Amino acid sequence: MDFIEEELVKMGVRAISVELIRDKDGVTVARVRPAAPGAAMVIKAFARPEFRREIGNYAALTALGVPTLKLYASTDRALLMEDILESPYRLGVAEDLGDARTAALVARWYRELHSRGHEYAAEHGAELYDENDALTPENLERVKERTGTASLPVWRLIEDNWDKISSAVDGARRTLTYNDFYYTNLAVARSGESALMFDYNLLGRGYAYADLRNVCSSLSGAAQEAFLGEYGPFDEREAEIDAVVNVLNGLISACGRERLPAWSAGLIEELRGGLYERVERLIGK
Repeated sequence: MDFIEEELVKMGVRAISVELIRDKDGVTVARVRPAAPGAAMVIKAFARPEFRREIGNYAALTALGVPTLKLYASTDRALLMEDILESPYRLGVAEDLGDARTAALVARWYRELHSRGHEYAAEHGAELYDENDALTPENLERVKERTGTASLPVWRLIEDNWDKISSAVDGARRTLTYNDFYYTNLAVARSGESALMFDYNLLGRGYAYADLRNVCSSLSGAAQEAFLGEYGPFDEREAEIDAVVNVLNGLISACGRERLPAWSAGLIEELRGGLYERVERLIGK
Protein backbone atom coordinates (compact mmCIF):
# COMPACT_ATOMS: atom_id res chain seq x y z
CA MET A 1 0.00 0.00 0.00
CA ASP A 2 3.00 2.31 0.46
CA PHE A 3 3.58 1.92 -3.28
CA ILE A 4 -0.02 3.01 -3.97
CA GLU A 5 0.26 6.00 -1.63
CA GLU A 6 3.49 7.09 -3.32
CA GLU A 7 1.89 7.04 -6.77
CA LEU A 8 -1.16 8.96 -5.55
CA VAL A 9 1.15 11.67 -4.20
CA LYS A 10 2.81 11.92 -7.61
CA MET A 11 -0.64 12.38 -9.16
CA GLY A 12 -1.56 15.07 -6.66
CA VAL A 13 -4.48 13.05 -5.30
CA ARG A 14 -5.43 13.21 -1.60
CA ALA A 15 -7.50 10.24 -0.48
CA ILE A 16 -9.92 9.72 2.37
CA SER A 17 -9.50 5.98 2.02
CA VAL A 18 -7.65 3.42 -0.09
CA GLU A 19 -9.12 -0.08 -0.23
CA LEU A 20 -7.03 -2.93 -1.64
CA ILE A 21 -8.83 -4.89 -4.37
CA ARG A 22 -6.07 -7.13 -5.68
CA ASP A 23 -2.31 -7.58 -5.28
CA LYS A 24 -0.89 -10.27 -7.52
CA ASP A 25 2.25 -10.83 -9.62
CA GLY A 26 3.50 -7.29 -9.09
CA VAL A 27 0.21 -5.60 -10.06
CA THR A 28 -1.68 -3.83 -7.27
CA VAL A 29 -5.25 -2.59 -7.74
CA ALA A 30 -7.02 -0.43 -5.13
CA ARG A 31 -10.19 1.65 -4.82
CA VAL A 32 -9.50 5.28 -3.95
CA ARG A 33 -12.02 7.56 -2.29
CA PRO A 34 -10.74 11.10 -2.99
CA ALA A 35 -10.83 13.92 -0.47
CA ALA A 36 -12.36 16.19 -3.11
CA PRO A 37 -16.06 15.58 -3.87
CA GLY A 38 -16.62 12.99 -6.57
CA ALA A 39 -16.93 9.30 -7.36
CA ALA A 40 -14.44 6.66 -6.28
CA MET A 41 -11.52 5.90 -8.56
CA VAL A 42 -9.36 2.84 -9.11
CA ILE A 43 -5.57 2.93 -9.14
CA LYS A 44 -3.58 0.19 -10.86
CA ALA A 45 0.13 0.18 -10.00
CA PHE A 46 2.83 -1.93 -11.62
CA ALA A 47 5.84 -3.00 -9.58
CA ARG A 48 7.24 -5.07 -12.46
CA PRO A 49 8.52 -3.02 -15.43
CA GLU A 50 7.29 -5.51 -18.05
CA PHE A 51 3.67 -4.89 -17.01
CA ARG A 52 3.98 -1.12 -17.33
CA ARG A 53 3.35 -1.42 -21.05
CA GLU A 54 -0.33 -1.05 -20.14
CA ILE A 55 0.32 2.61 -19.34
CA GLY A 56 1.54 3.24 -22.89
CA ASN A 57 -1.27 1.14 -24.33
CA TYR A 58 -3.85 3.23 -22.49
CA ALA A 59 -2.28 6.40 -23.90
CA ALA A 60 -2.29 4.94 -27.43
CA LEU A 61 -5.98 4.01 -27.32
CA THR A 62 -6.89 7.40 -25.93
CA ALA A 63 -4.96 9.15 -28.71
CA LEU A 64 -6.65 6.98 -31.34
CA GLY A 65 -10.12 7.65 -29.95
CA VAL A 66 -10.81 4.00 -29.10
CA PRO A 67 -13.27 3.92 -26.17
CA THR A 68 -11.74 3.10 -22.78
CA LEU A 69 -12.63 3.60 -19.17
CA LYS A 70 -12.01 7.22 -18.23
CA LEU A 71 -8.39 7.91 -17.28
CA TYR A 72 -7.85 10.61 -14.66
CA ALA A 73 -4.07 10.52 -14.28
CA SER A 74 -0.98 8.38 -14.76
CA THR A 75 2.66 8.13 -13.75
CA ASP A 76 5.44 5.97 -15.12
CA ARG A 77 4.26 3.21 -12.76
CA ALA A 78 0.50 3.61 -12.31
CA LEU A 79 -2.89 4.44 -13.82
CA LEU A 80 -5.79 6.20 -12.09
CA MET A 81 -9.13 5.34 -13.70
CA GLU A 82 -12.84 5.63 -13.09
CA ASP A 83 -14.30 2.95 -10.86
CA ILE A 84 -16.68 0.83 -12.95
CA LEU A 85 -18.93 0.37 -9.93
CA GLU A 86 -19.60 4.13 -9.90
CA SER A 87 -19.49 4.78 -13.64
CA PRO A 88 -21.87 4.66 -16.63
CA TYR A 89 -20.72 1.05 -17.11
CA ARG A 90 -21.33 -2.24 -15.36
CA LEU A 91 -18.93 -5.15 -15.15
CA GLY A 92 -19.46 -7.96 -17.61
CA VAL A 93 -21.06 -11.16 -16.33
CA ALA A 94 -20.98 -14.74 -17.59
CA GLU A 95 -24.46 -14.33 -19.10
CA ASP A 96 -23.06 -11.71 -21.50
CA LEU A 97 -21.26 -14.50 -23.36
CA GLY A 98 -24.63 -15.78 -24.54
CA ASP A 99 -26.32 -12.44 -25.14
CA ALA A 100 -26.56 -11.46 -28.81
CA ARG A 101 -27.05 -7.75 -28.15
CA THR A 102 -24.00 -7.52 -25.91
CA ALA A 103 -21.96 -9.51 -28.44
CA ALA A 104 -22.87 -7.00 -31.15
CA LEU A 105 -21.73 -4.13 -28.91
CA VAL A 106 -18.44 -5.90 -28.30
CA ALA A 107 -18.01 -6.35 -32.06
CA ARG A 108 -18.33 -2.59 -32.58
CA TRP A 109 -15.52 -1.97 -30.09
CA TYR A 110 -13.24 -4.52 -31.77
CA ARG A 111 -14.02 -3.14 -35.23
CA GLU A 112 -13.07 0.33 -34.01
CA LEU A 113 -9.86 -0.96 -32.41
CA HIS A 114 -8.82 -2.78 -35.57
CA SER A 115 -9.77 -0.06 -38.04
CA ARG A 116 -7.94 2.64 -36.09
CA GLY A 117 -4.97 0.49 -35.13
CA HIS A 118 -3.36 -0.28 -38.50
CA GLU A 119 -1.28 2.87 -38.79
CA TYR A 120 -0.28 2.83 -35.12
CA ALA A 121 0.84 -0.81 -35.33
CA ALA A 122 2.92 -0.02 -38.42
CA GLU A 123 4.63 2.93 -36.76
CA HIS A 124 5.18 1.38 -33.33
CA GLY A 125 5.55 -2.31 -34.16
CA ALA A 126 8.89 -2.75 -32.44
CA GLU A 127 7.47 -1.41 -29.15
CA LEU A 128 4.36 -3.59 -29.08
CA TYR A 129 3.72 -7.06 -27.71
CA ASP A 130 3.31 -9.57 -30.56
CA GLU A 131 2.69 -13.21 -29.63
CA ASN A 132 4.07 -14.29 -33.00
CA ASP A 133 7.53 -13.13 -31.92
CA ALA A 134 7.72 -16.42 -30.02
CA LEU A 135 7.01 -18.45 -33.16
CA THR A 136 10.57 -19.60 -33.87
CA PRO A 137 12.14 -22.96 -34.88
CA GLU A 138 13.96 -23.02 -31.55
CA ASN A 139 10.73 -22.77 -29.58
CA LEU A 140 9.07 -25.41 -31.73
CA GLU A 141 11.98 -27.75 -31.01
CA ARG A 142 11.26 -27.26 -27.32
CA VAL A 143 7.60 -28.11 -27.96
CA LYS A 144 8.54 -31.36 -29.69
CA GLU A 145 10.73 -32.40 -26.78
CA ARG A 146 8.29 -31.42 -23.99
CA THR A 147 5.30 -33.06 -25.68
CA GLY A 148 7.08 -36.18 -26.94
CA THR A 149 5.68 -35.68 -30.44
CA ALA A 150 8.88 -35.32 -32.49
CA SER A 151 8.03 -38.36 -34.64
CA LEU A 152 4.71 -36.99 -35.86
CA PRO A 153 4.59 -36.22 -39.64
CA VAL A 154 3.28 -32.69 -39.08
CA TRP A 155 6.66 -31.57 -37.72
CA ARG A 156 8.45 -32.64 -40.89
CA LEU A 157 5.86 -30.78 -42.97
CA ILE A 158 6.36 -27.63 -40.88
CA GLU A 159 10.17 -27.85 -41.03
CA ASP A 160 10.26 -28.43 -44.78
CA ASN A 161 7.96 -25.47 -45.39
CA TRP A 162 9.05 -23.12 -42.62
CA ASP A 163 9.92 -20.31 -45.04
CA LYS A 164 6.43 -20.39 -46.53
CA ILE A 165 4.77 -20.47 -43.12
CA SER A 166 6.84 -17.62 -41.67
CA SER A 167 6.35 -15.60 -44.86
CA ALA A 168 2.58 -16.00 -44.58
CA VAL A 169 2.63 -14.90 -40.93
CA ASP A 170 4.91 -11.94 -41.63
CA GLY A 171 2.77 -10.92 -44.60
CA ALA A 172 -0.49 -10.68 -42.65
CA ARG A 173 -1.50 -7.06 -42.17
CA ARG A 174 -0.96 -6.00 -38.57
CA THR A 175 -3.17 -3.83 -36.42
CA LEU A 176 -3.76 -3.34 -32.71
CA THR A 177 -5.21 -6.50 -31.18
CA TYR A 178 -6.66 -6.99 -27.71
CA ASN A 179 -5.66 -10.66 -27.27
CA ASP A 180 -7.38 -11.26 -23.92
CA PHE A 181 -11.16 -11.47 -24.32
CA TYR A 182 -13.29 -12.69 -21.42
CA TYR A 183 -16.31 -11.33 -19.62
CA THR A 184 -14.17 -10.38 -16.60
CA ASN A 185 -12.46 -7.77 -18.81
CA LEU A 186 -15.72 -6.47 -20.26
CA ALA A 187 -17.58 -3.25 -19.39
CA VAL A 188 -21.13 -2.78 -20.69
CA ALA A 189 -22.85 0.62 -20.69
CA ARG A 190 -25.81 0.65 -18.30
CA SER A 191 -27.76 2.34 -21.10
CA GLY A 192 -27.18 -0.72 -23.27
CA GLU A 193 -25.74 1.41 -26.06
CA SER A 194 -22.06 0.42 -26.00
CA ALA A 195 -19.44 -1.89 -24.54
CA LEU A 196 -15.66 -1.88 -24.26
CA MET A 197 -12.81 -4.04 -23.10
CA PHE A 198 -10.45 -2.94 -20.33
CA ASP A 199 -7.16 -4.28 -18.92
CA TYR A 200 -4.69 -3.70 -21.75
CA ASN A 201 -1.65 -5.66 -20.56
CA LEU A 202 -1.78 -8.00 -23.58
CA LEU A 203 -2.83 -5.36 -26.11
CA GLY A 204 -0.37 -5.57 -28.95
CA ARG A 205 0.37 -5.96 -32.63
CA GLY A 206 -1.28 -8.76 -34.57
CA TYR A 207 -3.71 -9.66 -37.33
CA ALA A 208 -7.37 -8.91 -36.72
CA TYR A 209 -8.68 -12.45 -37.16
CA ALA A 210 -6.75 -13.64 -34.10
CA ASP A 211 -8.99 -11.38 -32.01
CA LEU A 212 -12.13 -12.64 -33.74
CA ARG A 213 -11.19 -16.25 -33.00
CA ASN A 214 -10.31 -15.32 -29.42
CA VAL A 215 -13.74 -13.73 -28.85
CA CYS A 216 -15.78 -16.36 -30.65
CA SER A 217 -14.19 -19.18 -28.66
CA SER A 218 -15.99 -17.79 -25.57
CA LEU A 219 -19.37 -16.94 -27.13
CA SER A 220 -22.37 -19.22 -27.53
CA GLY A 221 -23.92 -19.86 -30.96
CA ALA A 222 -26.37 -16.94 -31.17
CA ALA A 223 -23.95 -14.50 -29.57
CA GLN A 224 -21.17 -15.66 -31.88
CA GLU A 225 -23.36 -15.11 -34.93
CA ALA A 226 -24.30 -11.64 -33.69
CA PHE A 227 -20.65 -10.76 -33.07
CA LEU A 228 -19.49 -11.82 -36.53
CA GLY A 229 -22.51 -10.26 -38.21
CA GLU A 230 -21.90 -6.91 -36.56
CA TYR A 231 -18.13 -6.99 -37.06
CA GLY A 232 -18.46 -7.56 -40.80
CA PRO A 233 -16.08 -9.08 -43.36
CA PHE A 234 -12.68 -10.40 -42.32
CA ASP A 235 -9.63 -11.61 -44.26
CA GLU A 236 -10.02 -15.33 -45.04
CA ARG A 237 -6.26 -15.64 -45.49
CA GLU A 238 -5.80 -14.52 -41.89
CA ALA A 239 -8.16 -17.31 -40.84
CA GLU A 240 -5.99 -19.86 -42.67
CA ILE A 241 -2.87 -18.51 -40.99
CA ASP A 242 -4.52 -18.48 -37.58
CA ALA A 243 -5.72 -22.08 -37.91
CA VAL A 244 -2.05 -23.11 -37.83
CA VAL A 245 -0.38 -20.39 -35.77
CA ASN A 246 -2.90 -20.47 -32.92
CA VAL A 247 -2.05 -24.11 -32.19
CA LEU A 248 1.71 -23.58 -32.40
CA ASN A 249 1.70 -20.44 -30.26
CA GLY A 250 -0.51 -22.13 -27.70
CA LEU A 251 1.93 -25.03 -27.43
CA ILE A 252 4.90 -22.67 -27.15
CA SER A 253 3.16 -20.87 -24.29
CA ALA A 254 2.26 -24.16 -22.56
CA CYS A 255 5.78 -25.53 -22.88
CA GLY A 256 7.24 -22.37 -21.39
CA ARG A 257 5.67 -23.33 -18.04
CA GLU A 258 7.17 -25.57 -15.42
CA ARG A 259 4.30 -28.04 -15.84
CA LEU A 260 2.17 -28.49 -18.94
CA PRO A 261 -1.31 -27.05 -18.24
CA ALA A 262 -4.37 -29.25 -18.71
CA TRP A 263 -5.57 -27.20 -21.68
CA SER A 264 -2.46 -28.15 -23.68
CA ALA A 265 -3.82 -31.70 -24.15
CA GLY A 266 -6.25 -30.51 -26.82
CA LEU A 267 -3.49 -28.72 -28.70
CA ILE A 268 -1.28 -31.82 -28.62
CA GLU A 269 -4.17 -33.77 -30.14
CA GLU A 270 -4.23 -31.22 -32.96
CA LEU A 271 -0.66 -32.27 -33.82
CA ARG A 272 -1.94 -35.80 -34.30
CA GLY A 273 -5.13 -34.74 -36.03
CA GLY A 274 -6.22 -31.84 -38.21
CA LEU A 275 -3.17 -29.58 -38.04
CA TYR A 276 -1.40 -31.43 -40.87
CA GLU A 277 -4.18 -30.61 -43.35
CA ARG A 278 -4.36 -27.00 -42.18
CA VAL A 279 -0.61 -26.56 -42.72
CA GLU A 280 -1.01 -28.01 -46.23
CA ARG A 281 -3.79 -25.54 -46.94
CA LEU A 282 -1.69 -22.65 -45.68
CA ILE A 283 1.33 -23.48 -47.82
CA GLY A 284 -0.81 -24.23 -50.90
CA LYS A 285 -0.43 -27.99 -51.22
